[in-house]
Amino acid sequence: MRYDNIHKGKFLSRPNRFIANVEIDGKAEVCHVKNTGRCKELLVEGCTVWLEHSDSESRKTAFDLVAVEKGDRLINMDSQAPNKAVGEWLREKMPFGEGFSVYPEKKYGNSRFDFYLESQDRKIFMEVKGCTLEKDGVVLFPDAPTLRGVKHIEELSHCLDGYESYIMILVQMSDVKYFTPNYDTHPEFGEALEKASRKGVKILCYDCNVTHDSMTVGKPVKVKLGR
Repeated sequence: MRYDNIHKGKFLSRPNRFIANVEIDGKAEVCHVKNTGRCKELLVEGCTVWLEHSDSESRKTAFDLVAVEKGDRLINMDSQAPNKAVGEWLREKMPFGEGFSVYPEKKYGNSRFDFYLESQDRKIFMEVKGCTLEKDGVVLFPDAPTLRGVKHIEELSHCLDGYESYIMILVQMSDVKYFTPNYDTHPEFGEALEKASRKGVKILCYDCNVTHDSMTVGKPVKVKLGR
């Protein structure tokens, strides 16, 4: 996936989870933050950020904050980017083989999953979680308690009869050691992931090739469950 009209800026502050104050070309701008998570380890005063400019006159802000530099690491923090990147990956790279039709936002019972894939002899549901939290090369999810995330994992276990179920952890950066659930922040999420894995839900984790104006699915990342 690719962004248009990218600008470099300096992060100043984040008054609330929806907006940030950023300096762009020497001018202070109020920008939309495309991630409502805490991201406190990313949005540090003075850090370099990357923003997409919009010409729409109906918007309250002209810029969207989409990526941030953390030391030598470039991290995409756009919460809409994982589904877009995974959708492209499923259609173009065909990780499950040829002959699959790919449908976004597919309902199953009372649930709605990010993707449904169907071929002549396989039916797959997939839920995608974008991951931006990194500590010493280890990536973790979630960065804040997520009851919605636990619910998604439990729902994936319910459709194993006749379907394959996958949860895709998409790490929005490259060059990481491994992924593990963030047990310290939300132990219930890690426990739900372990339980689902035992039932047969497959856990995938991939890193991303991130540039200032693009993000694509990269290489597999090792998954470690359990404390």
